[in-house]
Amino acid sequence: MALGVRPFAHGLHEIGARCYAWIQPDGGWGWSNAGLVVDGDESLLVDTLFDLNLTRAMLAGMRRAEPVAARRFDKLVNTHANPDHCNGNELVAEAEIIASGAAAEEMAAESPDRLVALMRQAPSMGETGRFLLEAFSAFDFEGITQTLPTTTFEGDYETRVGDKRIVLKQVGPCHTMGDILVYVPDDKLIFTGDILFIHGHPILWAGPAANWIAACDYMLELPVEVIVPGHGPITDKRGVKAVRDYLVYVRDEAKARFDAGLSVYDAAMDITLADFDSWGDAERIVVNVATLYREFGSNEQPGHPIELMARIRKERA
Repeated sequence: MALGVRPFAHGLHEIGARCYAWIQPDGGWGWSNAGLVVDGDESLLVDTLFDLNLTRAMLAGMRRAEPVAARRFDKLVNTHANPDHCNGNELVAEAEIIASGAAAEEMAAESPDRLVALMRQAPSMGETGRFLLEAFSAFDFEGITQTLPTTTFEGDYETRVGDKRIVLKQVGPCHTMGDILVYVPDDKLIFTGDILFIHGHPILWAGPAANWIAACDYMLELPVEVIVPGHGPITDKRGVKAVRDYLVYVRDEAKARFDAGLSVYDAAMDITLADFDSWGDAERIVVNVATLYREFGSNEQPGHPIELMARIRKERA
């Protein structure tokens, strides 16, 4: 099934009345999407990117499309705390930066310098280092100044861009502790952050899985026609359903192996991903299983997530 409703092409795509998505193929590790909503002379940015160079290029593209409203950005919404969605915040520090309270706490606890140190160590880290270099060597993490949200909320929050109503709904913890959706009712449009990975395996860092499945159900009930995922091509409700189906499948398969006494790693290796073999980053299955096992009551300490994913990627290759 083709889940993208528009060409998966790099750059700015107009997706509504002065609404835009910034898309970054191939949608894998770090290649996240962002958005822009404009009305009158006001603008709202949805997420920044993994490094300053990528964010500068995106902002330049947005300003070419909207030279007045995007000259400066009135508001920035960070959908969650993963750095590929907020590392460029300093370039729009004039904006009101909005996030859930849980996302703001996660961001404050995760200095950009951590990635700098990790990538400097990667050449000496064996298989784990090779995984890190393969996933992240295209990005420049040097010189990033952490820029945190200035407005936080819990639950639901509404704001406006000109006359456009923007509805923010906290659906985390699921992917991370503080995930939110950005819904633009007038344009039948939603920006999902990493609640949706299209053509890529989602990763359940926080859980519970039930919250993520409920977030998918919420989107399926909305009168939306255009859906901008955190990673991958612009989609529609078929993309939401595909992610929901994946989460239900992995949850049920992990539970069967937990009940049978398999370890996290053995369960991750044993679960067939044949129905998702066209999706990228299949090594994330081990993180998903580890999180689900904790939900099931396991006290197992399977190891560092990056080391586990590096091992899974090598053995599943």
